[in-house]
Amino acid sequence: MAHDEIDKRARLDQRRVMTTDILDLSGLKCPLPALKTRKVLSRMAPGSRLEVHCTDPLAAIDIPNLLNETGDRLKDSRRDGDRLIFDIEKAGAE
Repeated sequence: MAHDEIDKRARLDQRRVMTTDILDLSGLKCPLPALKTRKVLSRMAPGSRLEVHCTDPLAAIDIPNLLNETGDRLKDSRRDGDRLIFDIEKAGAE
């Protein structure tokens, strides 16, 4: 395989790597976590990932409800101490 072909494959592989943006909404109260999450998701490209960190217990209800409205996908949710963490994938990447 030619050296140029290897370089070309390496560049293609780098473009496929998706990063996850982190949105720290700690300390914000309802409805701000859902509103700010909606705003950020509206600017993201399909297939992008967003990790949202919240401390408001109502976010456990609000964020999944928001995603039902927007069609974006909740990949995972977990608790880390007093923090709720939502791993979201922007819809439209098929």
